[in-house]
Amino acid sequence: MSRIFSPVQQLVSPHEQGADFIELFFDLVFVYALTRLTGITAHHLDLEHILQSVLIFWLIWWAWTQFTVALNAANTRLAEVRLVVLAATGVAFIMATSISEAFGAGVLAFAIPYIVIRVLGIGLYLRVTTSLKGRKTAIRVFILMSTTGLTAVLVGAFVDPSQRIWWWLAAILLDMLAGFVAGRLEGWEVHPKHFAERHGLIVIIALGETLIVAASAVSNWKLAQEVLLAGGLTVLITCLLWWSYFAWINEHLEEYFSLKTGSKQNTMARDVYSFMHFPIVAGIIGFAVGFELILAHPQDLLTAPVAAAIGGGFVLFVGFTGAAIYRASKIVLVPRAMVLVLTCVGVFMSVGHPPQLILYILTGSLILLIIIEWNKCRHL
Repeated sequence: MSRIFSPVQQLVSPHEQGADFIELFFDLVFVYALTRLTGITAHHLDLEHILQSVLIFWLIWWAWTQFTVALNAANTRLAEVRLVVLAATGVAFIMATSISEAFGAGVLAFAIPYIVIRVLGIGLYLRVTTSLKGRKTAIRVFILMSTTGLTAVLVGAFVDPSQRIWWWLAAILLDMLAGFVAGRLEGWEVHPKHFAERHGLIVIIALGETLIVAASAVSNWKLAQEVLLAGGLTVLITCLLWWSYFAWINEHLEEYFSLKTGSKQNTMARDVYSFMHFPIVAGIIGFAVGFELILAHPQDLLTAPVAAAIGGGFVLFVGFTGAAIYRASKIVLVPRAMVLVLTCVGVFMSVGHPPQLILYILTGSLILLIIIEWNKCRHL
């Protein structure tokens, strides 16, 4: 305990710092948020509600990844830092419980906590780096530009829900612009090990949420053969997704990330992790949505919206992990692109057939992809 409260400890994180237990505790709220978002999307699988879900997920994601930037700079062994994280955890819980109201009358219960989390993260980063030379310009530019996105979120909360989509879409663009501009400035110092580890953990969280969704859906049925088969295949696919990412991709990204310095490292952190991991995790949510609908009606023929949810999830996950590899090391994964195209054809052809067919196609595609890349790519 004396280590936690020692007055001589600095707020700046040690270079070798990894993910701390307090950060994992913070992540638990986001498991609940992703579960809530998956359930809402599964029950309203049309273009308007899918767009709403994407906007909501971006805000959840941006709150998480920007808070991760702050914790990357902070010494998470300090009581002061831990108290801020616990406060953010409580605020994030309110945000997560209010997801269903994001486009309803209770929107402020979602928007205000989101803004508070962002402010807490920015404030923590300022507190940690205030005495460090060379960082003030970059963080001030980011804060100034971030206020535009936060303002768009707040204004969107007060307008009609039909107009809210446009305001929150503008918030996404403004957030990305802030990341592009501020990320090019010198002064950011990212610890690659911690940053890569934190984004790997959010992938695990999303995959775990997929298992929770599958288990909840199966528990609502008697253990008939088709239910056990579909449930078993969803678990197998989730395990294969884990393997395809953690067999070599996460280590490859971290290795090349660690080799970068200065602004090149900053922009890679932004592009590969803050930006490209958003569609990767969104892809996992797409799988979860499709799995929930299949397991809710395992005897029905596969519909186009369900196939689109699963197929879209596959495209996002497989496509953007490949894009992240290219961004990090300029390596083009041609076999991955070929498997992606063939799988999309198979997903399209599976519409109107028993849902087990699409699960077999995904299982076979992921196994093929893993075998090819295990032999050719893990030593790159």
